[in-house]
Amino acid sequence: MKKVLILGGGFAGIETAIYLKKLHYSVTLVSDRDYFYIYPTSIWIPTGESTFEDVCIDLQELKEAHGFKLIVEEVASINAKENRVTLSNEQVLSDYDYLVVAMGASKMKHKGIENTLSICGTPTMSLKIKEKLDALMEKGSGKICFGFGGNPKDSSAVRGGPAFELLFNVHNLLKKKGIRNNFELTFFAPMAQPGKRMGEKALKMMDTFFNKLDIKQHFGKKITSFEKNGIVFEDETLLESDFTMFIPAGAGHKVIFESDLPKNEAGFIRIDDYCNVVFEDETMPTNIYAVGDVAALEGASWKAKQGHIAEVMARNTAHNIAQKDTNGRDFKGYQEHLNILCVMDSGDGASFIYRDNQKAFMIPMPLFGHWLKKGWGTYCRYSKLGKIPRIPGM
Repeated sequence: MKKVLILGGGFAGIETAIYLKKLHYSVTLVSDRDYFYIYPTSIWIPTGESTFEDVCIDLQELKEAHGFKLIVEEVASINAKENRVTLSNEQVLSDYDYLVVAMGASKMKHKGIENTLSICGTPTMSLKIKEKLDALMEKGSGKICFGFGGNPKDSSAVRGGPAFELLFNVHNLLKKKGIRNNFELTFFAPMAQPGKRMGEKALKMMDTFFNKLDIKQHFGKKITSFEKNGIVFEDETLLESDFTMFIPAGAGHKVIFESDLPKNEAGFIRIDDYCNVVFEDETMPTNIYAVGDVAALEGASWKAKQGHIAEVMARNTAHNIAQKDTNGRDFKGYQEHLNILCVMDSGDGASFIYRDNQKAFMIPMPLFGHWLKKGWGTYCRYSKLGKIPRIPGM
């Protein structure tokens, strides 16, 4: 039985492990935390609609459900040429036939970033956001700013959807408590049209939402620094804020930067359509794959790193490894599956957003959309644990 080492316990890593086990490989998964975190549903932790535990799946449970081996430890270094991975406890892993890198991304560094919190940061940051919001609601008034940034070296590394979602959920929470008029909510971003990758119709609809909900907009100015009392922009203006929720764009993982893996300018691993790591040096190994946010995506200019794309890459990688081992040629690529797909929740409803090379649209789903996303969270948990059937392609 051939052995596969997977680095990363997020959507990409877990999906790869599950599907390789279905194909009867010996799988070892390395994760820097002992739980799988369902980031898309973490937006409800700050508003109290979900608990932290609601959004976590114990990796031991996943291990037992699917039969892979588990090591909870940080990866310290990767030496591709020597087929060697070293963990932070100095354990060396080299007994594998294939290596799948699924470690996610780091974040862009901004001056004063410690004065912000991100719903897409470390999982426990969601609890700190809740503490900040609770304190402001107890006070009864305040200015709250929500935003996200971009990476000029890789536009696919932007993650703006959760910023919109948390903003709308906070608006809805304040409205329910009858104190919305006491708060100034502002959405900010350095790009002139944040959310443009969703399509022109979606962009216009978002602008309508902002105006209808009395949410201020601050777009098109580069961020200089984050201060305790707000955000400073390149024209030296200050956007006052009692609390700033900011999602930095993704950037290459520190371990990847320091490795001998091929990288693009932003530090993401270069792969082909089949998720094989592409080395210019032909003497380098051909048994390494990269999936999810750690990989450099190719394709349309509007492409974005999303969880469902990470899972497509993971399933394809498991399939392609099996094809390689059986001398098959039915390799599957990820690029034909590139699209933007999300249910953007607002707390009292949602909007379905879709874009590919042929079409782009946004469909409002009042009330039932919120419960649809809630239902997806339940489906994600129990299908990952093998307690309910998987829907094909999900």
